[in-house]
Amino acid sequence: MKSGYTFYSEAFKIALNSIIAHKLRAFLTLIGIIIGVASVIVVGAAISGLNTYVIDRVSRVLGVNHFMIARMANVGPLSEEEWEKRNRRNKRLTLDDYDWVRENCTLCQDVGASASRGVDLKQNNEQTFGTTINGVTPNMAEIEDKTIEDGRYIHQGELQAAAAVIVIGAELREKFFPQTDPIGKTIKVAGHPMVIVGVEQKRGSMFGQSLDNHAYIPLTTYGRMFGRQQSLQIHGKSRDRERFQSTLEQGRLSMRIYHKLKGNEDDDFGLVDVQQVNNQVDQFTGAIAAVITPITLISLVVGGIVVMNIMLVSVTERTFEIGLRKALGARRKQIMLQFLIESVLLSSFGGFFGLLLSSGIAWLVANATPIPMTITVPYIVLALVVSGGIGMVAGIYPAYRAARLDPIVALTKN
Repeated sequence: MKSGYTFYSEAFKIALNSIIAHKLRAFLTLIGIIIGVASVIVVGAAISGLNTYVIDRVSRVLGVNHFMIARMANVGPLSEEEWEKRNRRNKRLTLDDYDWVRENCTLCQDVGASASRGVDLKQNNEQTFGTTINGVTPNMAEIEDKTIEDGRYIHQGELQAAAAVIVIGAELREKFFPQTDPIGKTIKVAGHPMVIVGVEQKRGSMFGQSLDNHAYIPLTTYGRMFGRQQSLQIHGKSRDRERFQSTLEQGRLSMRIYHKLKGNEDDDFGLVDVQQVNNQVDQFTGAIAAVITPITLISLVVGGIVVMNIMLVSVTERTFEIGLRKALGARRKQIMLQFLIESVLLSSFGGFFGLLLSSGIAWLVANATPIPMTITVPYIVLALVVSGGIGMVAGIYPAYRAARLDPIVALTKN
């Protein structure tokens, strides 16, 4: 009586020899499994990479531990009815609102204000369209975690004096001042000459929208140039992640108190925080995964059907071998396990090569696009477990059929 270890060892060798003996057939069989596994892992990598990409870009725009109060600020889509309701209800935010929040949000590390609008710029026969001009308080650099590559950000004295100074984004530098130091030079904004005092570090783009086609001027200068009737955005920053929610709630409560809102009344302003945006991104990518992943798993099922067909062919080809082994004392269970091992081994090879293919595709996409491709362990495990499970299921019927062969009939079919 052979030990269990010896049986499995020999069964593995027989299965491996059978696969090697029919290389082309095995490869054609594996294509479905390879494509299925690669599809699941690549889709998972793309979804994970998209999540990372969006959250990274949101952090670059908003900074960390940062919340924003604005007249109309929301995360996620709004119905037309809800938008109209908020548009009628929400009040324009002014410098008085900003001063109140700054004085009463004691948990805030800092409170700043900004306003923005799109402006076309023209300089040295070059032109940009829709450049975002941001009127800001000097502390917005710290609140939004901005990095100034050259020069400096706006000073408090320049805010008080409504000075004609500007900090430009990397795209404006490349467009208007290539191969030249722009610090100290002049650029016209809406017909007003502004002295460049700083250049922001390149931030890239988000969903095709440049984050570098921006410029920053003192909020008072902005009001003098474009009018003071535009609603402000009030920005708060907590001292650390642990106190962020309590800081956010204090900022929201101080605004409600200033607007004399009762306990059951809705906010008459919008509120956005980085964590809320991140949660929305997680829900969005999770919904994509819930729809796309089952579809890609269908390709593995198709691959399993191909494996089943090939295993049935293998049983037919090896009828004499099966009959001989049964005549020599092999039990039905051993014959069945032999073909199940071969089926699972075949699918496992497909899973391994699918993993290699997905790694190559992820590398190419990551290098050809700004979206990172993050191959995650859960998707690898899902793809390999499903492929191995399908191999097991696909091999059950051929293995059962082989185990049921009558040895005398099998030997006479040679």
